[in-house]
Amino acid sequence: MKRPLLLVALGLCAAPAGAQVLAHGSTIEHDSTVAKEEPGTHGGGGMSTGYSFFARAPGLTTVFRKRALHPGAGIGYHEHKDDEIYYVLSGRGAYTLDGVTREVGPGTALLTRAGSSHGMKVLGDQDLVLIITYQQRPRVSKP
Repeated sequence: MKRPLLLVALGLCAAPAGAQVLAHGSTIEHDSTVAKEEPGTHGGGGMSTGYSFFARAPGLTTVFRKRALHPGAGIGYHEHKDDEIYYVLSGRGAYTLDGVTREVGPGTALLTRAGSSHGMKVLGDQDLVLIITYQQRPRVSKP
């Protein structure tokens, strides 16, 4: 694995095993190195596989995740303080936005704006696979 020597020496490069950190901190990660079995988020129930890409990249405020919701799983209904985007890669789901439920499938992009509430449930017996992205507030270091 190639890591810029200065970043490693300063302890600024904490990429997961199997990640490649390139010049300027650019990083390549793979599903197999970040996959984590987890319950459905926000109390949605069931089980899912979460993929948190670039979670340890210094200074990155963009969150980029993939989540495979397994049959019977969901993302619990919750309110948003910031914008969030879901993109459905495969499977079918029941997406509830501000109390209205719609069926979604591959190729559907969903934008939830700040102040709205949303949740998702798997429909059928196949995984519902989503890309999820949003901006997180910069982490403040405490002295």
